[in-house]
Amino acid sequence: MTGDLRILQPELLDSLPPDHPDALHNRRDLRLTNFAMGNFRWFARVLPPLARPGERVLELGAGTGELGFRLHRRGLAVDGLDRWTRPASWAAAHAWHRADVELFPAYADYPVVIGNLIFHQFSDDTLAALGAKLRPTARVIVACEPVRRRLSQILFATVAPLLGANDISRHDARVSIAAGFRGDELPLVLGLDVATWNCRVTTTFRGAYRLIAVRRS
Repeated sequence: MTGDLRILQPELLDSLPPDHPDALHNRRDLRLTNFAMGNFRWFARVLPPLARPGERVLELGAGTGELGFRLHRRGLAVDGLDRWTRPASWAAAHAWHRADVELFPAYADYPVVIGNLIFHQFSDDTLAALGAKLRPTARVIVACEPVRRRLSQILFATVAPLLGANDISRHDARVSIAAGFRGDELPLVLGLDVATWNCRVTTTFRGAYRLIAVRRS
């Protein structure tokens, strides 16, 4: 059962090489999850009005680049940051940083930072340290994460067999929801104080926790 506190556990996907059959099936399951939650559609809708002309966008945990590809088609200059290698079809015009989120040295180059299903993977201490790196130079932070609630666990447990989700995906989804967020937890742990940041948090019936944070003028 999902309790009041965030619970972090290792995700099984992290123990597999990218070309492992279970990892490939997991990516298929994740595409279905993002579609069902409407995550990519949400980013494509809310991000263009937030990013100013000429601003570069950094996607944390860009993975296979699928969200970035969609945002490129919307005319956004999105670069990727991930420990995985650059996707073969990632356009040369868009940078790909193969680095750890915690150690990346060039956050100051990006006034807009986004993350899809990535922030929940980190402890509160790591998120606080990441927030300290982002706050001096970021103008916009947009995140879509799992909302931590029992209903989300029930919905996924019900739908996962119908989608053909494998054991890796079922385990990691349960772990992700237990490590998700409620209320103003994410902006608070990132140190986005209300005097400096305008933060809006929303949740959806399909299990999404969404944060839009914009630095006040």
